[in-house]
Amino acid sequence: MNIWTQCCGMVLLVVLFFFYRQQKLVHLSTEKAFWRSFCLTIVAITLDILSLIAIDNMDILPMWLVVFICKTYLVSLLSVVLCSLLYICVDIYMKDRLYLKYTKRYIAIACVGAVMIYLLPIHIYSDAQTSVMYTYGPSDNIAYAFALFLLAINLYTMIRQKDRVNPRRREAVFVWMAVWLCAAAIQLLDKSILIVGYAGAVGMVVLYLKLENPEMNLDRRTGLFNQNAFFEYTRELFEKKQECAILCLYFEEKFQQNLQMIMEEEAGMEVCQYLLNIPEVLVFKNSEDEIVLVTTDVIHVEERIEKLWKRFDEGFGKDGSVFMRPYGIYIPHSNMVSDVKDIFPLLKYVRNNSKEYSENYYITVDESMVLDMHRERETERLILNAIEHERIEVFYQPIFSTKEKQFTCAEALVRIRDEQGKLVPPGQFIDVAEKNGTIIKLGEIVFEKVCQFIKENGLTRYGIKYIEVNLSVVQCAYMNLAADFIRIMEKYGVSPRFINLEITESASLQAKGILLDNMKCLMNYGVRFSLDDFGTGQSNLNYIVDMPVGIVKFDRDMTNAYFENGKAKYVMDAAMHMIHGMNLEIVSEGIETKKQYETMEQLGISYIQGFYFAKPLPEKEFLEFLQKEYAME
Repeated sequence: MNIWTQCCGMVLLVVLFFFYRQQKLVHLSTEKAFWRSFCLTIVAITLDILSLIAIDNMDILPMWLVVFICKTYLVSLLSVVLCSLLYICVDIYMKDRLYLKYTKRYIAIACVGAVMIYLLPIHIYSDAQTSVMYTYGPSDNIAYAFALFLLAINLYTMIRQKDRVNPRRREAVFVWMAVWLCAAAIQLLDKSILIVGYAGAVGMVVLYLKLENPEMNLDRRTGLFNQNAFFEYTRELFEKKQECAILCLYFEEKFQQNLQMIMEEEAGMEVCQYLLNIPEVLVFKNSEDEIVLVTTDVIHVEERIEKLWKRFDEGFGKDGSVFMRPYGIYIPHSNMVSDVKDIFPLLKYVRNNSKEYSENYYITVDESMVLDMHRERETERLILNAIEHERIEVFYQPIFSTKEKQFTCAEALVRIRDEQGKLVPPGQFIDVAEKNGTIIKLGEIVFEKVCQFIKENGLTRYGIKYIEVNLSVVQCAYMNLAADFIRIMEKYGVSPRFINLEITESASLQAKGILLDNMKCLMNYGVRFSLDDFGTGQSNLNYIVDMPVGIVKFDRDMTNAYFENGKAKYVMDAAMHMIHGMNLEIVSEGIETKKQYETMEQLGISYIQGFYFAKPLPEKEFLEFLQKEYAME
């Protein structure tokens, strides 16, 4: 009796069983489907061995028992093939809640096959001299026929639904099926080679190594589940319409860079162990400074959060000497988002935009935050779409010189249009563009359009000496800004004297070193600079001293305050006196009435900008405005 191949297969499965059960599981449906296949494969190999033993001992065992064992082995093989089909169906049909429907259908097919296996006769061949033994006949044939039918359904399903199947799972099942089919073909050609059971064991090893190794879902340093496990787990919860609550923990700034190191030390591992022991909670490590807790027990979440903060207040490590106070973002109901892919963007959005935390050091996400996130994402899409389809425009607002009594310059302002051609207010997209970095591309497009406009329209004939172009905070921190702008000016043959770049105080604060390098390079080339929006934020005359600018622009709010607030007059008078003392010129923005204009002129303001003269105009209307003003002089 030759059962060595079956024994080798059993050894493989026992070793696999040992490693698999040693690891933590997320308890996904795919894990359950794999475990079901694994157990049935063990049963199949066990029955394979028992059937050979029964055949070898036919002379002392009742014939009905030998036949029953042999037929049960065939049924177990059919069950293993069925499990491979159900395993792939988890990916395909769970999302549409059709899994049970197809499961019942395929189980019914397998049951018909099993009944036929038991009802049809089976023949047994046994040669004591050669130790060759096997079964054959109608029962045997029907087992192979139904197995091949289920395998065909599996193959058809994977091909037809390839976009809905995890590519790694599809590949692993293909290998599993190929190994099993090759073994079945060999065994059909030579009945003495009994390797179908062993092939099933090899298939389990392939699935384990390729896809179902629990370590693939673990962060090895901390023992927490990783981001991939989070997506798989939450995706399954969403597909099942099962509600959950999510708490994202991230740590104080001084701990963020060293969190990984801390986590590897005794105190860090104590933190991880504490989190892992919270009842009915799965813990995931998302990034170097984020840990995400998920629970389906939404009723007692807030109680657990309160206990969590108290535990962190007690400290970790020896004598409780290590304190890692986390901040938290709490999503009380997963149905606040429609897709699992929105969870991390929502957490990121709330983290970046919420400046204040409750007394308990965590923010509870509400519907307004979700709506704001979606608006921001829609704006991001709008910006990218406008860039791709060239719907970026530049409007120009003329600036009047009180000394020359004419319009001598203009400010270039970016505008974008949506798919319907409607203008989108700058306040709706500028902040978003700065957050996601598309302001770099927007700024480059605007600057190129300005240079092209200058080249094609001979603005000097209308008295325009230069165009002012705004630089955002992000642009000021862009190391290649000077090189890109010089390249564009040279492309259109525009003299740098026609360009004045506007920087803001916030830019000089956040990226002063890079900004000064860019300014030096551009000023050496011949470009001039002005300080925009003076009077907002953390206004300080030291900025004017530090920044090599030739013009200071008073913000609209500061201008209005001069006329509405008695104290503001003294502040503005003092600022104007010191700015003039440094031989710098001043532009007053937001002038809307004749009285405001006359007052600013009397104060010695060099330039006036505002709706009193003109609103920002598209290129064609701006040229018409200049032509009209030039003709009136």
